[in-house]
Amino acid sequence: MNILLLVALLPVIPAAGLSAEQHQEIYQISIYQVRGKEQEDRMDKYLQYALIPALNRSGISHVGVFKPLANDTSAVRKIYVFVPFSSLEKWQKMPGQLEKDKQYSQDGKDYLDAPYNNPPYQRIESVLLKAFSGMPQYGVPDLKNPASERIYELRSYEGPTEKLYQNKVRMFNAGDEVGLFKRLNFNAVFYAEVLSGSHMPNLMYMTSFENMDSHDQHWKNFTNDPVWKNLSGMPEYQNNVSHIDIVLMHPASYSQL
Repeated sequence: MNILLLVALLPVIPAAGLSAEQHQEIYQISIYQVRGKEQEDRMDKYLQYALIPALNRSGISHVGVFKPLANDTSAVRKIYVFVPFSSLEKWQKMPGQLEKDKQYSQDGKDYLDAPYNNPPYQRIESVLLKAFSGMPQYGVPDLKNPASERIYELRSYEGPTEKLYQNKVRMFNAGDEVGLFKRLNFNAVFYAEVLSGSHMPNLMYMTSFENMDSHDQHWKNFTNDPVWKNLSGMPEYQNNVSHIDIVLMHPASYSQL
């Protein structure tokens, strides 16, 4: 990953003494592709007992792990891991911190020392993001029902050009699409710009619901809301999305979100 490019794209982190609300967090989403239950079980063991505890020890409180609803019927399954960082510096230092963590090395031995002919996954896709100014810090969903029933929705909006993509970002921030989602209780985890990933230019956001019925009702309320109808009809916000990917997921039993 080209760190110099990322630094050029990221905002300047405020000097010491400024409020944390005055800068936007950095997020990493790692997407592990696994084949069959054996690899999935090995990844679950690594994430639950090695990586997440190590990240917690480093000061990261909420690591989210999610699995698409279609996982059980897919030949290649996916595991999404969301890790929030307070700054780019924190993200840059994390590999070195993990390398020095002896407990992590011990707990993650099966994953870290896996042989070439028995890997714990097929591929990893990594996406680096910067939080929107409209929601500069991630949120912990206020859901009361059992985690196994909850639905997390990850959306990716690609723009036809960089300029039109930035127009969609402004629609969320200056146009207050973020505020509309908040008013309608979408329980957002984050809204963010993709700084580095396989599909660009694009933005991603994650919302959460108690179950699928709640998900469907929330989106019905959204599409019928007068504020959305007015916002989506404004001439300055037309044709700013060329492709949308939607992934519906359940949280893993050990997910911290």
